[in-house]
Amino acid sequence: MITLAVDAMGGDHGLAVTVPGAVSFLQQQPDVHLIMVGDEIPLNQALAEAKAPMSRITVQHASQVVEMDEAPQLALKNKKDSSMRVAVNQVKEGKAQAAVSAGNTGALMATARFVLKTVEGIERPAIAKFIPGKNNHFTLALDLGANVDCTPEQLVQFAVIGSELVQALHPEKGSPRVGLVNVGHEDIKGTDTVKQTHKLLQGSKLNFIGNVEGGDIFNAGVDVVVADGFVGNIMLKTMEGAVKFIGSSIKQEFERNLFTKASALIALPALKGFKNRFDPRRFNGAIFLGLRGVVVKSHGGTDAVGFAFALEEACHEARAASIERIEQGVAAQLAALAAVRAEHAAADEAAE
Repeated sequence: MITLAVDAMGGDHGLAVTVPGAVSFLQQQPDVHLIMVGDEIPLNQALAEAKAPMSRITVQHASQVVEMDEAPQLALKNKKDSSMRVAVNQVKEGKAQAAVSAGNTGALMATARFVLKTVEGIERPAIAKFIPGKNNHFTLALDLGANVDCTPEQLVQFAVIGSELVQALHPEKGSPRVGLVNVGHEDIKGTDTVKQTHKLLQGSKLNFIGNVEGGDIFNAGVDVVVADGFVGNIMLKTMEGAVKFIGSSIKQEFERNLFTKASALIALPALKGFKNRFDPRRFNGAIFLGLRGVVVKSHGGTDAVGFAFALEEACHEARAASIERIEQGVAAQLAALAAVRAEHAAADEAAE
């Protein structure tokens, strides 16, 4: 039985989304238990109205709520009994295998990092998300906004932790292919940070395939793509905007005249398939990767359908991604990288 801790009060809509989303999720997952965290009086009322299966739900009272515009450090200092903090504590205490929140991203990251700590050798957590591509392939992209400035060493750490997660989730694929986001495939291109990162990755034991461009993420040729949070966040939001633009453009074309409207009726099955395949709610739920526990961030403005998908993502991570196994893999990869760098340093010193 998998247990997930849910920040029931977080997000733009709070209980109006988290409760129906949780009920819908439980209907699809018969072997999951939820710890719903929040103000117990309105939370119990919302659960009763939604006819929630209370045999599979535990209500955990929390007296505070982190507001969506609240400063992360103030939330961490002053909201120790917030629904967000209490939900993350359930993972720390071993009562849940993962925590899910649609609340303030900065506050959730600060809280999760403070409570759970990072994996040994990983300096900062990263926001990671699986991006859909052709042939039903998914590529893990990170960092998508947690760290706008990164050192080459931190980018390598993201590559290591991302590779270990993909390996844990899909061991049948072998060693994950890792790419570094750049303005071109040539190793002479990019900023100094990217060039140095490329050199470090070449010396690692990762299956590093070199630089990748934005479009490469969708062609099923790479399993993990790494960027700093500035580039990654712009990349993600550009993808989301492009999907919305394409969808609205298709709709406008079919509504142009009577002939195109009639054509739309013929194409309706294909259009519905396109809409379902690229519905952003289906991909709701980003992973805070690098922590000693599973934390998933739902989009704050999502609806119940999207929140249910965030719970599904957390459940998938909790089932397959053993934190202990990932920690061991990270330690081995970083030790191998350190050994290679030491060898290179010794060779350079001898050459002098």
